[in-house]
Amino acid sequence: MILTHEHQALYRTVKKFVEDELNPNIPEWERDGIWPAHEVLNKMAALGLLGINKPEAYGGLGLDYSYELMFAQALGNCKNGALPMGIGVVTDMATPALSRFGSDALREEFLAPVLAGEQCCSIAVSEAGAGSDVASIKTSARKDGGDYVINGSKMWITNGTQSDWACTLVNTSDGKPHQNKSLIIVPLDAPGVTRNTKLDKLGMRASDTAMIYFDDVRVPQRNLVGQEGQGFTYQMLQFQEERIFGAASGIDGLFNVIDATIAYTGQRQAFGQSVLDNQYVHFRLAELRTEVECLKAITYQATEDYVAGRDATLLASMAKLKVGRVAREVTDACLQFWGGQGYMWESEVARAYRDTRLISIGGGADEIMLGIICKLMAILPSRKKNGG
Repeated sequence: MILTHEHQALYRTVKKFVEDELNPNIPEWERDGIWPAHEVLNKMAALGLLGINKPEAYGGLGLDYSYELMFAQALGNCKNGALPMGIGVVTDMATPALSRFGSDALREEFLAPVLAGEQCCSIAVSEAGAGSDVASIKTSARKDGGDYVINGSKMWITNGTQSDWACTLVNTSDGKPHQNKSLIIVPLDAPGVTRNTKLDKLGMRASDTAMIYFDDVRVPQRNLVGQEGQGFTYQMLQFQEERIFGAASGIDGLFNVIDATIAYTGQRQAFGQSVLDNQYVHFRLAELRTEVECLKAITYQATEDYVAGRDATLLASMAKLKVGRVAREVTDACLQFWGGQGYMWESEVARAYRDTRLISIGGGADEIMLGIICKLMAILPSRKKNGG
């Protein structure tokens, strides 16, 4: 993928924002267990960073996804994983389907305020009994007059305690599980919405994650994104941007962990020499750097395919799988080289170890990615029973 001066300028702008506005506050936000979403998003909107690939009519820049790639990669310079995730939910997880399939009125009401930095949003798909198995969700919406009446609950909702609305996947009929779902924009201050439970997580400590309950929540039928019954398809398309974003936002963070480990082991003395002087250590760090470069290459290729209008499902799924696996390998190996200092809660390598573990779970677990890859390789075993 050829990067222009404009790509590089955008990357530098985002990286500077991360270094000036985010990283100095990371320790405080980690302690508080929440980031000030509206404050941060308002500052990002002033720089034009919230709608890079969104329509100009609603406040976006109207650029292709290669620019969003630069945005995501630069966000990876955050000294935690919570901020890139929380921001990415707004830019690449909760808004793609709305931007692509929503009516003009719906986009004016909900997308435009997000791109202006006036609102925060969430994607509400997962449930306690339906994480990676999206087709198994139970939350329902029935029509009553001009409204949908929504009942059910959502689990592990990023930004959930402070979002203004959630792009919510619900069952709108009793049909087949891939054909009975719809995406509906649900204002989270609507009567019947409860979201008081902020979950206590292993990592991503600066990101608020909520359980959300819907008890006869009424929203106008005009809040439907696109066509009724197409929600599963829209969400699968939305996942492509989420997975490319997730892979891209992991690249620089992993490079930084390796670079920090090189610096630390280069000055840490053991048995009369630096730890870095041990062949195993510098060979291992070279190997890890190579793995991250491979992640970068596949992510860039997936983006190139996506921008060109080619089906990027295979490479996006591979990139998502790769970033989770490589992140676990890099952070575990580097923490080992830091010794006792790496095991301290406040150390950056320990935070990276905790935060990146989620990558192999959220947005489709590794096993789901492998299933998608096998399906597209046409190597899944037949589901027919013997003799059937």
